[in-house]
Formats: sequence, C-alpha cells, structure tokens
Amino acid sequence: MEPITAANEKFFIVIRGKSRKGFCRGCIGRVEAETQRGELMGLLYSSSAGSPKSGGIVRKEDTYPLSRHQAQLLLFVTSASKRLELLCNPQLFTAICELTQDDLVVVKHKKGHLPGLVKNLMQIGRKENKDDLHMLGFEVEFVDSDHNLSSKKPAPLPLFSAADIVQVVPSYSVPLGLCWRDGKCGSLNRKAVTRINSMPNIGSRVRQATENHTEQSVIQNQRLSTSHAPLEVGSMVEVVSNSGITVYGVIQWLGILGGKTAEWAGIELDYEVNGCSDGTYGSQRYFTCKGSRALFVPITKCSPDSRFVCPSTEGQTLKPTETPPVPPFDDLEEDTPPVPESEALSLLVGRMKGIQGHINSCYLDATLFSLFSSSVTLDRICQIPADTEQPISCTLRTIVNRLRRQGFVPAESVMNFRKQLGCDTFRTEEKDPEEFITVLFQKVLCMEPLLKLRSKRESSQGAYTFQIFLEKEQMGPMPTVQQLLETSCLSGDLKFETMPSCLMVQMPRFGNKYKMFSHIIPSTELDITDLLYNSPRECFICGSLAEFECLQCLPDRKMQPGRIKQYCTTCNTQVHSHPLRQDHSPSALPVAADVAVETPVPRHTMQLFAVLCIQTSHYVSFVKYGPDPHAWLFFDSMADRCGDDQSGYNIPEIRACPELGDFLSQSEEDLARSNPSKAPELVRRLLCDSYMCLYQSTDTEVSKPNN
Repeated sequence: MEPITAANEKFFIVIRGKSRKGFCRGCIGRVEAETQRGELMGLLYSSSAGSPKSGGIVRKEDTYPLSRHQAQLLLFVTSASKRLELLCNPQLFTAICELTQDDLVVVKHKKGHLPGLVKNLMQIGRKENKDDLHMLGFEVEFVDSDHNLSSKKPAPLPLFSAADIVQVVPSYSVPLGLCWRDGKCGSLNRKAVTRINSMPNIGSRVRQATENHTEQSVIQNQRLSTSHAPLEVGSMVEVVSNSGITVYGVIQWLGILGGKTAEWAGIELDYEVNGCSDGTYGSQRYFTCKGSRALFVPITKCSPDSRFVCPSTEGQTLKPTETPPVPPFDDLEEDTPPVPESEALSLLVGRMKGIQGHINSCYLDATLFSLFSSSVTLDRICQIPADTEQPISCTLRTIVNRLRRQGFVPAESVMNFRKQLGCDTFRTEEKDPEEFITVLFQKVLCMEPLLKLRSKRESSQGAYTFQIFLEKEQMGPMPTVQQLLETSCLSGDLKFETMPSCLMVQMPRFGNKYKMFSHIIPSTELDITDLLYNSPRECFICGSLAEFECLQCLPDRKMQPGRIKQYCTTCNTQVHSHPLRQDHSPSALPVAADVAVETPVPRHTMQLFAVLCIQTSHYVSFVKYGPDPHAWLFFDSMADRCGDDQSGYNIPEIRACPELGDFLSQSEEDLARSNPSKAPELVRRLLCDSYMCLYQSTDTEVSKPNN
C-alpha cells in the first residue's frame, strides 16, 4: 500500500458504482492510500461541513480526480446529483474554476437568472484540524439591465455555489457599453466592494486572450465566423440580450409572428430567464417548453452558438477539429444496471450526451440507446455473453456500461462495434433498425427469437420484430398502435404462441419514402390478451368466456371500430342476428377444458418504453426512463456538428421531453380528436415519424428466450 503525503495530496469524486463502506455516487473524498489492487482508501467529506468522516474504500475506476480547488468548490454544492451534473459540463466547470474578480456571470436566483459580477471567493467553515477542508463559494454583485450595479447601498453580498452559476462571460467578450479598468467597472461610477477574502489569481485562460485581442476585434471576428451559417429549427444559437448578456438556446420555431413582417425565431433557452414564456407569444402558442425559457426575437438577432463553432479565416487551411476530452473509462467485470429514474436527468440530459454518431450510424445509435439505457426487462431476459474470445461482446458491454455510468459513448466505440459486425454495408451505408436488431440478438447476444407467431395452419415461426401489414381502408386517419397490431394479427390470422417479454412493432411504412398513415398514436399500454394463442379470452359484450371470434366485425362503426371482437355463444348469436352482420363467418376459439366459464380472464399488458423515429433518412429515439408519465427523453446522436464533414465531429444531444407525457396521458377519445399540427414540436415529430414502437412486458412470468 502506497501512502499519500501532504505534498502530493489528492482529492476525488465518486462518479459511479454502488455504495461501498461509506462512499456513494457524488460524494467527495481525499486519498489517504492506494492499494495494489487499484483501490483508494480515503476520508469522506460531508456536504454540510468541511470535517471528514470515517474513511472508506472505493475502486479507483469509480472515481474522478479533483484538485483541492475543485474539491472545495464542489463540496459547497450540497446536492450530489448537482455536483455530477456540473462535472458533466466540463467547459462550464473549467470556466467556474478559473473565475477571477469582476468576471461577469449569470447565476440562479429566487428572482430568476440574473447577471452579476464576481467580487470575492469566500471560504466557508472553520478549519479546526489538519484534515478539515474549507468549502468555497462566490460573492456576486448583481448588474441590472442598465449596466448599473443593483445595490443601492453597501450590504452583504449574496453567496452562490458553483452549481448556481449557469454561465460565465469572460471580460473580453462583454459588449462595449461596459469598460473594464483596474479590476473595476469604469462606467459604473462606484467604489469597489470591500473584500472579505480576496480572489486568488487562478490564471484564467479567458483573460489571457485579452493580451492579443481587443474587445471589438474579438466580437467582430465572432460575428464574421458565424454570419453565413444557415439557421433552421433545431439549430443551436446565441442572442445578446438588452443587458449585454449572451443567452444560448435551440431554435424550436421559425416564421412570421402576428403583427410582424420579418422572420422571427422562437428559441428554447438553456435556462429560465425573467420575462420569457413557455412557448407562447401574445395569445398564440408556437411551441412548448418549460416556463420562462421561450424567447422570441428577429432571426437577424441570432448567431450560431459560438461554443460549438469552429472559426476560420479565408486563405487558411482548415485543421482537423479537436474533439472534446472524453473521461477515461476502465470497464469492470460487473455490468452496470439501467439508469434509474432518479439519476437519468442529471446523468443523461445535455449536449455531448448519449451515443455520438458518425457516418450514417444513427440507425444503430438510436436503437442501442432505446434498448439499453433504461429498459429493465431487456436486462432480465438477455445477458451479454461473457466470452472473452468474442471481441464484439466485449465491445457491446463497454458501450452499454459506458452509457449507463458516464452518460456518453464516443463515436470510436460505435465505429469499432460496426466493424466487428462483419458486414461491409453496416460500415458504409445506413441500415434499417430491424436489420440491426436481428443481427444484434441473433449473432451478438446469441438469443432465440423474441416472438413465436402461430397461424391458423398450426405452423409456428420465430421473429425478433413484428411488422404491421394491413389495408389502409381498415383503419381511421390516425390509428393507435393497439388498433394497428390487432388488425394486422387478425388480417394475417396470426397469434402469439407465448407472452413475449419484449415486442418491437414496426409501423406500416418503408423508410422515409412511404408511410401509410400521416400520424400514428403510440399506445402507452398494449393489451395483447386477445392476441395470445389458445389463451382464455372474455366476451366483447358481456365479459364471459369467449368462444367465437369474428374478423368481419373488426371495422364495425357501432362497436368500437378497429378493436378485436370475440363473443360467448349467446352474444355471438345475438350480434350476428343483425341484418348487416348475417353474412359474417365467426370462427370458433379453442377453449381449454379446465377453464371455468365464469372465471375472470387475466389481462396481459405491455408498456411502451421507446419509440424509434425517422425523418429524411435520419433516426432519432424517444425513451421512457421511469414509471412517471412525464419521464421521457429525446435522443439525437447527430443533433449538431462542430467543423466540416472532413475534420469535424457530431454533437449528440439528449433533451427531457415531459410534454410527450402530457399528450400521451390523454384518453383514447381525446387523442383521436386531437390536432397534431397544434401539438408541441417533439410530439408532432413522434406522431408523424414513428418507425418502431418498443414494448416490455409487465408480467413477472413471461417466457424467457433461450440463450
């Protein structure tokens, strides 16, 4: 065991793994010793004080190293999830660590998000022994919209933690209305606030840029480098507010506002800002987002997000764009469980999150994210083979574990996986998700087909996905997946031989070129009781044990069109005595001899956990990460790009999508009457572009495919 001396003291934060001897995810510790097995023995610091608790042991690969300064800043953040969320934004966290006096920041405040000047770095807590660690916070003096300090008289300045800072604005990029001289704001005509604890000279990189650039030249260069970039819905942009603060967001709507003549943009900001809306302008709703995040401005006021723009000048040769640093990853022997609902937002939501796309890999990225990020059922029914002689199994395990532990998988891992699949077309051309799913489950996971389908001819066939086949005339203009599945099974005379654990239903469309229905509603719950072969079913009319089934009754507008109709003997006679149904030919259902007529029929249901969508040859996915109806994520492996096609890289993004839960929680009648054109942008995308709906069984006793 190697002791750690004061000269080389090291701090860390636990980023993954189960709680072990005092250490849990998000806690901060100091290394006391390192074992030969690669474990760290250390002291654990509490969130409310700088005094350490008793020591513990944690695997080194489950930690992320911190400097003393970083540990002190994070220690003042009381929420473990907020610490990890800040750590997952390395650009912002680095800027916060390098803040110097009079840097301009935007902080979370009870009045909203406000701009202010960093005045002091404060030490919190008393150091009573050598092992104590001061927490660090920032005193911030607010600046109002007129570029004046908001304080009317000297008063104690509010104290903020690193997690309260949502944006750092380096002094060289501040608009010319604010002039910086000798650590004071020259135009504010106010004395500097008395320092309780002076800011240390940490060596901010952003201030070093002022040695070579004036404020005006930097701003002009930024505008020149971004002025010709096209802006469209989904583009990441920045806007300079009236107070001189640059705000960032994503364009969710473009068009002409009522009473305006020029084109305007509706932007969903990265954080809440006073005076902004939830997607409404006047009395009209243009898109939906969280309250105080929707900003409407002329499109001419928008510029591409400079944080993701690679500036270049004419006559210079473009150099390869340097990809952002990726946290190191050492795979463990044990597999990481799916991301729990309580940690999903902090771990997954944001830019450079999810699986990074590269060269038409979106079909694979969206499918892997849908299958393995949050689905508990898939972990129960399939295990990645632990055969060390199969590199492809190891590669898949690394992708899944990395996604669940770090929330990000770099493109190199996915490209290596595609190469190991052994098919040239998988490396160079875009494939369909169902082709990839078949290869994944059959060749990589070595699993038997997930579905066993039986026809009336008593023949059984296996499949990994279920393709909807039907005539358009059999359905209404906006069918549900429940209606599509039932109609397709009855039309093809198919039944599920056993209750599937996972059911992936392909919509009636062919890529991006043809789709049978302009809108399809994904059923959040799929009832397949009436689609199980040789399983008891209840009468559609009276609820007794069903003995007959009628395909011709399926579209009957007087009896819930699109739903399966099965009847007991009495109801079958009565229903088909109607003149319009006398030519029907109901078929007898097999009924087991030991099933009592009055026995209640158990229902077999499956829950929607993901939807793959395709638009203009590009696949994205919606994934449900927990039981809460609003627990939905939207994932795009190629949401944006930094650099050109030769030297750049894709920027994957995951967004929380609670509005999808609001929409799908409506009754079936309300959904059928809804107007998709007035739905929020992501909801419209789901309804218009759904390609495959993924369901998992809620039954504990389901048939487990043989491995």
